[in-house]
Amino acid sequence: MRKRIVAIARKEFLHIIHDVRSLVIIFAMPVLMLILFGYALNLEIQNINLSVFDFSRTPASRKLVNQFAASKYFSIRYEKGTPSTIDSLFLSKEARAALIIDKNFARDFRNAPTTTVQLLVDAADPNAASFIKNYCNGVIGRFNDTHSTTFPLPFEIKQRIWYNPDMKSAYFFVPGLIALILIMISALLTSITITREKEMGTMEQILVSPVQPNEIIIGKVLPYILLAFLDGMLILLLGIFIFDVPFEGSSLLLILLSIIFLMTALSFGLMISTIVSTQQVAMMLSLSATLLPTVMLSGFIFPINSMPVILQYLSYLVPAKYYITIIRGVMLKGNTLWQLIFPAMFLLILTAVMLRNALHRFNLNLEK
Repeated sequence: MRKRIVAIARKEFLHIIHDVRSLVIIFAMPVLMLILFGYALNLEIQNINLSVFDFSRTPASRKLVNQFAASKYFSIRYEKGTPSTIDSLFLSKEARAALIIDKNFARDFRNAPTTTVQLLVDAADPNAASFIKNYCNGVIGRFNDTHSTTFPLPFEIKQRIWYNPDMKSAYFFVPGLIALILIMISALLTSITITREKEMGTMEQILVSPVQPNEIIIGKVLPYILLAFLDGMLILLLGIFIFDVPFEGSSLLLILLSIIFLMTALSFGLMISTIVSTQQVAMMLSLSATLLPTVMLSGFIFPINSMPVILQYLSYLVPAKYYITIIRGVMLKGNTLWQLIFPAMFLLILTAVMLRNALHRFNLNLEK
């Protein structure tokens, strides 16, 4: 039995290394996806066009404007007109926010307990407007801490952000991208392994040999486990060195749980390969069944708790949901196995169900 499995695995491995398309999918495509998505998926908004209406024209108002100019998020543009032109600035997209400083700003800043400035934000994109408002509040808060002359409060509340103190989007997205790429590539490669034999007419040659169905499945999956593991390590290292994502946990724990996730993805691809009969359909089905659920229902971008209840229940069927919890927990928080035991168990259950389904359907196809 062992020799037969090794022979099938060797045949599959030789086919992969002599197939340029497979090598491109295995190594070039994940690297390209990681770089493109890693830079494109970024919640940070920079170079925001901020129109400034400074009616004070005093050193105090200039200090406030310079505080905005010193931030990487804003590009300052002084306006000479009146605030009535703000609407046209927003319509023409020449500005995304406007800061109006009253002529009495310097006097109120010295004498009054509070000093007001007006901030207008283009909220055609609500998410962007929320970020712009938060950036402005942060700049004004730093200005107050540095220049305020008011009496201190009896107590002060200081915020401390754990696990991602700089609020970098890459820390959030890159681990999710690794999960997305691994499940897409693994499911795609294994989904075409059985269908390729069907299309080429070599399945009959395999069946007339003294090989059991489970030996065929194991022999065909083994090379992809190795290649998918190498792929995962490659994109993990690229995520760490290119995007500076921290790694706080145990590398051995992440390797162990990543192998479980890879087995889940490969089992899913095998199940697809037993359902369809052509490589083209297998590729389309594997991509659509992994890309959309992973992006929409795994917590990769959108919080699951904010979704409708029915979608929250559907998310339990998405393997990437559990692996994203695992990889973010290990990389960013340093979670232990005990803290990640539940997502790991769910992945094992999904693997067992899909692998059993694949073997069952494969046996049925052989009997037909």
